[in-house]
Amino acid sequence: MSGKGTTQVYRIYIKATPERIWEAITKPEWTDRYGYGGKTDYDLRPGAKFGTRPSESMVQGAKAGGVELPDVIIDGEVLEAEPPRRLVLSWRMLMDPDMAAEGFTRLTYEIDPAEGGAKLTVVHELENAPRLSAVVGGDHEAEGAGGGWPWILSDLKSLLETGKILAEA
Repeated sequence: MSGKGTTQVYRIYIKATPERIWEAITKPEWTDRYGYGGKTDYDLRPGAKFGTRPSESMVQGAKAGGVELPDVIIDGEVLEAEPPRRLVLSWRMLMDPDMAAEGFTRLTYEIDPAEGGAKLTVVHELENAPRLSAVVGGDHEAEGAGGGWPWILSDLKSLLETGKILAEA
């Protein structure tokens, strides 16, 4: 992993097929089960918009902290989709007005077969998005912002390999 700069790169090996990892990244019934949760709806044609709606537990947790979440917490556009190997998105977090104002970043998922499973590489290009870079890099975990990409990918790996997320293990 390399993080904290304008481009963050994370690589993880998962005992699962590329097709299963692709489904976990692109199907709302999967995206709501790991990481921060939330259902992400994709139309995988280049130029199509996508959005992530917060899970009910995320909405309730935010309310308890005095924060009202928008109906869509992440949005963007599909730039490239080559199932089950590559997905490139423009990506913007809308939960925080300052991060939303930073605009769109570029997020790439690359899935390659590997011995015993597959290698998932996530490249998040965060030029001119310092607040988002800190959050997705896990810098604000102690303040309740979660562990960013390292935590999301670890949770995804755990779910695909064991059927349970980290909090259930």
